Amino acid sequence: MSRSTEGGGTSTSEARARLLNTATRIFYTEGIHSVGIDRIVAEAQVTRATLYRHFAGKEELVLAYLSQADQAIRAQVATAIASSQSPPDQLRAVAKTITDGIQSPGFRGCAFLNAAAEYFDPAHPIHQAVITHRQWFLNTLTDLLAQTNDTSAEAAGRHLVMLRDGAMAAGCLFDPQLISETFLNGVEGLLNTLPTQSPKSADQD
Repeated sequence: MSRSTEGGGTSTSEARARLLNTATRIFYTEGIHSVGIDRIVAEAQVTRATLYRHFAGKEELVLAYLSQADQAIRAQVATAIASSQSPPDQLRAVAKTITDGIQSPGFRGCAFLNAAAEYFDPAHPIHQAVITHRQWFLNTLTDLLAQTNDTSAEAAGRHLVMLRDGAMAAGCLFDPQLISETFLNGVEGLLNTLPTQSPKSADQD
């Protein structure tokens, strides 16, 4: 059973979730550096003591925000990949999750690219969290592409990530539907440049 931490009987899990959800909303819509602890505490309706009971400070709260975003994206990608047996169709499904995000209400670009713009020191833990997420995403795309054409997979994976980055940046500046269509056309064009490799014969190592 969770412990009570607030005068009104708010449990530790409820207080932490409210803090993280509040921080997520404000960090994503307004930026990280512009938001202070006092604002988060006030809008989450908890005390500063409660915040520090769950998070050592703002940096840890930002890392929790990015970790939550990372987990959500991994789940979306896993669901997309599970929706088809064909690697090209799996890539198309992953691309569709990206355009669904771009066309969603309140879209403000990529949470990770936004965070990297504010924490540009490569050694900073928040910047490192961004790099870890992006490396996972690149590896995931490259693995799918390798099942279509192993010799071109690494270059094509980098190409797809760049297409995605451009779409995420443009999606909150221009018509989201047009950007989504352009991105999906770019993905399709890239897939069309990759000839399907012939299966290896049974006697090949």
